[in-house]
Amino acid sequence: MSEMREVAAKFFDACETGKGWAECQAYCHPDATFSAQHVGSLEGVDTLEGYTEWMKGMVGPLPDAAYELKSFGVDEDRSTVAACAVFTATHTGEGGPVPPTGKGVVADYAYVMEFDGGQIRHATKIWNDAHSLAQLGWA
Repeated sequence: MSEMREVAAKFFDACETGKGWAECQAYCHPDATFSAQHVGSLEGVDTLEGYTEWMKGMVGPLPDAAYELKSFGVDEDRSTVAACAVFTATHTGEGGPVPPTGKGVVADYAYVMEFDGGQIRHATKIWNDAHSLAQLGWA
């Protein structure tokens, strides 16, 4: 397994399971950036530290949150790793913008992680946040 693939896989799992920056920072540059096109759920989140903490807060009210990895590709020439997955969860826990709705979400999404010196320097998330939040009853 390439070093980029191993680092990206560890970051992806830590991020998607809500471990937050405390665990994710080992795989990232301290000032790593983040971007996503979104309706507003990620407003003001432009660092990987901010995003991993956002994910930590997101999975809190979704105790059955899980992901199914569909594809994981390494592009050595461009120093990138792309991951495609399906996120599933049900809002049964306390927290979130409303009391538990009991509604679930099934959302396709992708990350493109850009590397520099063996660590992630930027990640882009491709995800329809409006659709996902509506499924949960949060929008």
